[in-house]
Parts: sequence; structure tokens; C-alpha cells
Amino acid sequence: MAEKIRQPKREGAAQRAAGSAIGNKFGRAAGRSQGRVKLLVSIVNKGDEVRLKETVDDVSLALTVNFDGVGTAHSQVLDYLGIGSTEKSVTLSLIPESDEERIMREIRTRISLYLVGRGISFTVPLTGISEIVANGITGAAAERSIEEGKRMTEEKRKYDLIVAAVAAGYAEEGMEAARAVGAAGGTIIHAHSLGNTKAEQFIGVSLMEEQDILLILTKREGKRSIMQALFDKVGLKTPAGGVIFSVPVDKTAGISAADEAEATEKAEEA
Repeated sequence: MAEKIRQPKREGAAQRAAGSAIGNKFGRAAGRSQGRVKLLVSIVNKGDEVRLKETVDDVSLALTVNFDGVGTAHSQVLDYLGIGSTEKSVTLSLIPESDEERIMREIRTRISLYLVGRGISFTVPLTGISEIVANGITGAAAERSIEEGKRMTEEKRKYDLIVAAVAAGYAEEGMEAARAVGAAGGTIIHAHSLGNTKAEQFIGVSLMEEQDILLILTKREGKRSIMQALFDKVGLKTPAGGVIFSVPVDKTAGISAADEAEATEKAEEA
């Protein structure tokens, strides 16, 4: 039987009421729903990726891949994605949403992300995932369900991740344009495109095979101006031929002193 894709369900009021009734009947607390899977993105100093993975596994479970990146921020500023032009480890982990708060709390403490320059972690919502993987990850979660009130919504989100895939050698140029309109810094990942001939025919632009991926985490109010600066400097109509898009971000760790203080206060209240 073919593997299925699990997509988050959008429940109506009647469905939620029915779910609560069933949950009560079998002893599950009302107002809770089945946990989902999220993508945890961590950008840390070289060597910290092993301790980060051990931390997540001590708390819950994660399916993780790791690759190298380079930080681009000036050393005197607190960078959203790394401090200074240093080697970084970028990890992508699939984690259970129900353990998200505990995972972020332990990463914040054990990797010392509250200190300048140690790196950051943030979670990204998924719109689909292999059902086999989802069942395995959520089944191993310490908390099998999550309170609806604690689930991230569009209104609660403060940050977005901007992704710019540009021709090799143009990422720094894009970063300078982004920094001029308020971006603190970014992380560069070296990559290459895979057989995009068909897509290029429809787009009308040929993309370079060797590419740099520029990642910039920004507050929502600054996203539009940063993306416009990137479009103008390294977009498709420039020699960089950049493809630029953004994705929403949910929980964060290591971003700013204010956010860390707020997270600590919420943890103490819980």
C-alpha cells in the first residue's frame, strides 16, 4: 500500500465539540488535540550540533539532518542567525508539536542560547508529512496531545524566515542590501540546483547550477522591506537570478534578550 501524506486538519466548531466529547468519554482532557509534527531549525556554533541532538533526544525524539553554513553578521551586533563570519552547523529536526515547549526550554538552557553568539533555534509549521514518520514521532512524544490554547496561530507569530536562493557568490551582496533596511544578519548555505529546465521555461529565466542559500530571520514588521531589497538587488531580474520567499516561524530561542525573558516568565508560570 502506498505511503500516505498526513496534513493538519482544520476542524470546525462541530468537529471540535465532538472531539471533546469523545475525549472526555475515554479520559482525555477536553480542549486537547492530537499532536502534530513540526520542523525545528537550529543554527549553532560548530560542534554544538551533537549536544543539541542529545538534548532533544533526552527530552523527546527527533529525526535530524545536519549541514554546514556560514554566519554573516557584524561581530558587534546580536545576529538573528549567527554571530560574525564564522562556521555554523545548521540542523533540521522533525519533532512532535506536543513536546515543542519542553524541547525549546531545554535547548535554551543546555546549549546556552541566551548567551550572545551561541546560536538560535526556531520551529516552522508543516503542511504535510509522511504518515509513517508522523506516527513514529508523535507516538514517541512524552505528551501525546496539546492544548488548543497553546497552539501557535497566525495572530501570535512574531517572526518569518526569508529564504533567497541566488547564484553562487551573490549571497553577501544580498545580505548587504537586506542589512541596509534593517536585517541584522543571515546564514549562507552552499548548494546546487537540480534539473530545473522545465520550470525555467515557464519562469523565463535560467537559474545557475551552483547556488547560495541565504537565510534571514526577521520580525514580521520588517519582512516586506527586506524582501523588496532582496528582489531589487539579487532577484530574478538581476545577474544573481535569485528566487526569494518566506515561511512563518512559531517558537524561537536565542533571538533577543526580550524574547528570552518572556519565554522564561512563561515557563515559570507553567
